[in-house]
Amino acid sequence: MENIASLMHGFGVALTMHHVLLMMLGVLLGILVGVLPGLGAPNGVTLLMPLTFSMDPISAIILLTSMYWGALFGGSTTSILFNIPGEPSSVATTFDGHPMAKQGRATEALTYAFLSAGFGALVGVVLITVLSSWVAKFALRFSSPEFFAVYFLAFASFIGLGGSSPFKTVISIMLGFAFTAVGMDTVSGSLRLTYGIDELIRGISFLVAVIGLFGIGELLLTMEEGLRFDGVKARVSPRKVFATLLTLPRYWLTLLRSAAIGCWMGITPGGPTAASFMSYGLAKRFARRRDGFGKGREEGVIAPETADHAAGSSAILPMLALGIPGSATAAVMMGGLMIWGLTPGPMLFIEQKDFVWGLIASMYLGNVVAVVLVLATVPLFAAILRVPFAIIGPVILVICVSGAYTVAGASFDLWLVLIFGVVGYVFKKLDYPIAPMVLAMVLGDKAEDAFRQSAIMSGGDLSIFWSNGLVATIMALGVLLLVWPLLSLIVQRLRPSRDVGATTA
Repeated sequence: MENIASLMHGFGVALTMHHVLLMMLGVLLGILVGVLPGLGAPNGVTLLMPLTFSMDPISAIILLTSMYWGALFGGSTTSILFNIPGEPSSVATTFDGHPMAKQGRATEALTYAFLSAGFGALVGVVLITVLSSWVAKFALRFSSPEFFAVYFLAFASFIGLGGSSPFKTVISIMLGFAFTAVGMDTVSGSLRLTYGIDELIRGISFLVAVIGLFGIGELLLTMEEGLRFDGVKARVSPRKVFATLLTLPRYWLTLLRSAAIGCWMGITPGGPTAASFMSYGLAKRFARRRDGFGKGREEGVIAPETADHAAGSSAILPMLALGIPGSATAAVMMGGLMIWGLTPGPMLFIEQKDFVWGLIASMYLGNVVAVVLVLATVPLFAAILRVPFAIIGPVILVICVSGAYTVAGASFDLWLVLIFGVVGYVFKKLDYPIAPMVLAMVLGDKAEDAFRQSAIMSGGDLSIFWSNGLVATIMALGVLLLVWPLLSLIVQRLRPSRDVGATTA
């Protein structure tokens, strides 16, 4: 009941003309970001963030989260009409979405995608509403050892559950730690990893790094692929949308299963991309007829879209309550909160109640606004994609460079954004995950401070991380996730020998 009362108060904060207009603007900008190749939700939110520095935090976070929802919807549009995933998490939607569009069922595919995405996002926001206060109250029991254990668990989760190569994930996290260590040590005041370059004394801005990693890196990759936009024309008629809406309940099991997968992968660091692929695979696994998948099955669109948006919205829960982002975009938003002078974690629910519940209420409204706007603007944004990439590419480059410069007004940041662009390109080519690096750049300082404060408390005795049941449990889970890939490999190697033994017998 306390959460419901707080949510009603949040609706009072969010339901103003100013905030509703910000939602609409954010969604439209997000759809544009999701549609244009070379941009994406993390980069779009990063580019928009400098414009929010003069806004109050509630308005700023409403604008950024609305842009996030719009970017996810924009990625679905290009996946279905052009067979080009605007977001990595939209790749699975191309498998059945584009075949449906080529069969003349573009409106049906788009409607299934947007409505199921709205359902998944709604489930994620309900989860946040129900669990956020409980998680925050539980986290009030934390001190420095517990916070370090939670950060350790977050990094270990990326290694054990991330879906990428554990070795590559470790490399990505270590590079993130190195980048966040550049500059002045917050405890001793000494300079680290500056190599005599005065501009590095203030450290490396994670906003500049993200613009390079996601923006310039994706742009270089797109240029190499020589992308051409050959799409299916679509006009969304209200009659077809309503008819498709009436058929959606028959896929209730797919919707619920995919929403559950998405919420789990959002709270853990699996992320929207892993959630969409896992949901698609399970939808195919449990389908009565599997032969239709890949040729235009409705479940092939509903499953990944539901999971994608459920993961995207539920990733905000650990970011708000624990200060641990569940996705790359949530990590960027968390960085924004810190820039605005807010500290994500349990005290945020006590000290900034209007902000927290205004944000949660705006997530309900923002998703409704996003579904309506994206259905109304499909023809417009599909037309934008027919502009030659020779024009779109330079525009994206100018946006990225301008965004990097506005962070601190330093010309040195322009060199950094180009360097990180090359790093992002190399990571993509070698299939290294970028999200763990972003997480390490956001949480690296906090994890280091928690570790050093714990060491000071214990006089250098590391047994403090096992000193009570709570911290020992969290550390044990982290160690388990850290060695999980190794345990899985051992089990896989033992299984064939057992099978051979059984066959011989």
